[in-house]
Amino acid sequence: MSSTEAKLIVVVLDGLRYDAARKYLGYMEHLVEQGEVSCYRVESQLPSLSRPLYEVLLTGTPVARNGITANHIVRLSWEESVFHLATKAGLRTAAAAYHWVSELYNRAPFNLIEDRHQHDESRPIQHGMFYFEDHYPDSHLFLDAEHLRTTYNPNFLYIHSMNIDDMGHKHGGESKEYAGAVRMADGLLASLVPLWRSQGYQVIVTSDHGMNGEGQHGGTEPEERQVPLYVFGELPFSSSALEREPGISQLYFAPLICHYLGIETSKAMVNWT
Repeated sequence: MSSTEAKLIVVVLDGLRYDAARKYLGYMEHLVEQGEVSCYRVESQLPSLSRPLYEVLLTGTPVARNGITANHIVRLSWEESVFHLATKAGLRTAAAAYHWVSELYNRAPFNLIEDRHQHDESRPIQHGMFYFEDHYPDSHLFLDAEHLRTTYNPNFLYIHSMNIDDMGHKHGGESKEYAGAVRMADGLLASLVPLWRSQGYQVIVTSDHGMNGEGQHGGTEPEERQVPLYVFGELPFSSSALEREPGISQLYFAPLICHYLGIETSKAMVNWT
């Protein structure tokens, strides 16, 4: 497949810890049981906070290099993200995501009126629908993504939801409310993943960070750092990368996106071969 034919959807379920994914994502775990999907444990970078890890996921660079050290750092990324690389390769990009993603790659600070809907092929994220409230319903967010997919036919569609994280902060990562939000996301995936796959998309599902029982993240606890990575088939990583404990480094995620899109990685990204 040439890069211009690549079709990839990345779903980031913000705040989803690894053990909760394995317990509550019943549809995704069904695909694992059927041998269609593999699930890997990933060790997030530090600090295990959202904005720094958005940058990690999309640029493959650690905080010490990229400078997005905390959630309150509001500026455009200084790195070459997968959105930049994809557009440079002539691919179409789109994102239905929290507004911090727009602030990292399109424009900062986020203007609620002007930046909610963005359509500009000169930007790294050419077509975007961005929300700014953590309780914005995941159901609406996935339908935003479907609108972008069916209207603009992107090669790379990035979907980033916040309800799991929101419930975790409000009720804790071991609460029934948190578990319910994970189950709700699973239902959305059960509705859409078969459709995406039938239309030729590669699909990846992961998270940025986890959530501890007190409703916090940012530190080094396994509950805060260990997140799932679901892929169809097997990962193309070398055996040494897969065998590392306590999980695969999150720095491999951006190169993985580039692999599925058929584009070159940036010079700053780790090489897994």
